[in-house]
Amino acid sequence: MFRKILIANRGEIACRVIATARRLGIATVAVYSEADAGARHTRLADEAWPIGPAPARESYLSIPKIIDVARRSGAEAIHPGYGFLSENATFAEACAEAGIVFIGPPPAAIRAMGSKAESKALMERSGVPLVPGYHGEAQDPALLADAAARIGFPVLIKASAGGGGKGMRVVDTPDDFAAALEGARREALASFGDDRVLIEKYLTRPRHIEIQVFADGHGNTVSLFERDCSIQRRHQKVLEEAPAPGMDPARRQVMGEAAVAAARAVGYVGAGTVEFIAEGDAFYFMEMNTRLQVEHPVTEMVTGLDLVEWQFRVAAGEPLPLPPERLAIRGHAIEARVYAEDPGRDFLPSTGRLTHLRQPRETPGEVRVDTGVRQGDAITPHYDPMIAKLIVWGADRPAALRRLAAALAEYEVVGVETNLGLLRAIAAHPAFGAAELDTGFIARHGAQLLPDAQPSSPDESVVLSAAALAAVREQDAAIQAAARASGDPWSPWAAVDAWRMNGDGYQDLHFRRGDGTTVALRTHPLPDGGFRVDLPAGPVTARLDDDADGLLLTMDGVSRRLSVTRRGDAIAVIIAGRNHALTQVDPLAPPRVEAAGGDRVTAPIPARVTRILVAPGDSVPKNAPLLVIEAMKMELTLRAPMEGTIARVLHAVGEMVEEGTELVTFAAAAD
Repeated sequence: MFRKILIANRGEIACRVIATARRLGIATVAVYSEADAGARHTRLADEAWPIGPAPARESYLSIPKIIDVARRSGAEAIHPGYGFLSENATFAEACAEAGIVFIGPPPAAIRAMGSKAESKALMERSGVPLVPGYHGEAQDPALLADAAARIGFPVLIKASAGGGGKGMRVVDTPDDFAAALEGARREALASFGDDRVLIEKYLTRPRHIEIQVFADGHGNTVSLFERDCSIQRRHQKVLEEAPAPGMDPARRQVMGEAAVAAARAVGYVGAGTVEFIAEGDAFYFMEMNTRLQVEHPVTEMVTGLDLVEWQFRVAAGEPLPLPPERLAIRGHAIEARVYAEDPGRDFLPSTGRLTHLRQPRETPGEVRVDTGVRQGDAITPHYDPMIAKLIVWGADRPAALRRLAAALAEYEVVGVETNLGLLRAIAAHPAFGAAELDTGFIARHGAQLLPDAQPSSPDESVVLSAAALAAVREQDAAIQAAARASGDPWSPWAAVDAWRMNGDGYQDLHFRRGDGTTVALRTHPLPDGGFRVDLPAGPVTARLDDDADGLLLTMDGVSRRLSVTRRGDAIAVIIAGRNHALTQVDPLAPPRVEAAGGDRVTAPIPARVTRILVAPGDSVPKNAPLLVIEAMKMELTLRAPMEGTIARVLHAVGEMVEEGTELVTFAAAAD
């Protein structure tokens, strides 16, 4: 077994690999970019080495820099994680040339199966059914357009060299094909360094089923059963589970045998995933990912295995730890990916600092959280916006679903927008409970799943009372601290009892809701330490207490667990994991000046300008594409908010811009 390994990755997968290495007594070396200085994975590893600026191409994708650190640190092997260089055959070869073990498959297998086009050709020769499509090497745009027309719209453009939804576009009509192809190629090149694509028929109600395979260098290859990854947005997985609901033993065997045959056909070694698309009784090969998958924990939960340990042992030359006859499925597991993104804005990534982070309590074998962040860390525009993976296990699927819902209710995140509301809505949806799964699930049930369809609060009085009492407590604590630091801590001016001459003590507070309206309320301190709170709906008696489990609000005798966080004037009251945002308002402050936004276009998130589609003086209709920005490995096209004439384009291709930066202005709207 290895004595020291380097992890050529970041975030939760780096932390995940470190955990297994530590259990096995293997020393670990982390690498980090300037944006990740002090990140969680750098603190968990035994050593952490800098490898360059924030852009991945200058750090995590730099083969020379990573090999150099491995040599200088004395690492015997490199674990690539997933993404970045994990499916890069050139990197695997560079490791071998440097005398370093690559914890992954041979370069030839990466090339054969890492290329979607080549892997499909191989499967076709092996008799595995394929979705109708074009998988050739020729990449002329006209040829690809002709292929799409022959296949029949809608079609799916996919990056040939990678996965994760990067470089993927659904095209409904021939008129949209050229622009979609150009965007897919740019995104593929940015994510994988390769802009080749393939074209496939787009199935309308498919399920995404994948088989986990494992092979050693002694000729042994096994299937570790399937996962259902059908719940997706932007062609990226959101929820995964194992085993696949409704999978009968006969079909499991047939799909497992096909996956094992694919691995054997290329002399595969290590962990890999063979992905299929299934519709009705038919299933079709999609691709093989020659690495560990993001969703590998659900397989670990139902098999009781540590797949990273298997990777270490196989890479060290050992045979597979278990033969096929000793592999079995136990219970049901579900993984939910917690992302920093806004489902209400078409899943736009969200950046910012995690000012408050409370994760579900972990229970070995039942509730697990894989994460690469801590409270106070920043979600930057440079990398994938995943905050964590929540994995739960139950004796059967209903039990796993109940545990998922309970764990999601415990999750609290403040500082960025998240998809937690969406995840909770999916977990509670009757169609998900009935396992009515396909890749269009979120789009089809969007009216019930997305934020606009979810109630903001069952009782605004609870939210306002909690915010008011928290604000009063914070103010009292500040006054008392100032009194203790003064020369006269017993001065009556330091009292916090709201005493008034000839009247009851009280304090007025004003809060602005998310819709911009302001609500006023009044708090009256009571002798027992509680308060009477005069709310718009009427007065209540309330108190806020601390105990070992956090805050407890008791209102008219009814107690509720909640959290309250504050940053400046922004207050978040968190009830059952749901954030309720308020802003404390000073009624004596000057009125806010709202910036007019109808005649300008601003960056919705920190990003890099990748393409400019207009010039000053151009006349454009409303919704015309103006420019393309890239953030978190995803392209966003910004469109005209109005019909008019372009006045200025303020930034050039390649420039980084912050959220809210003005990008394009209009001279005037057309009459």
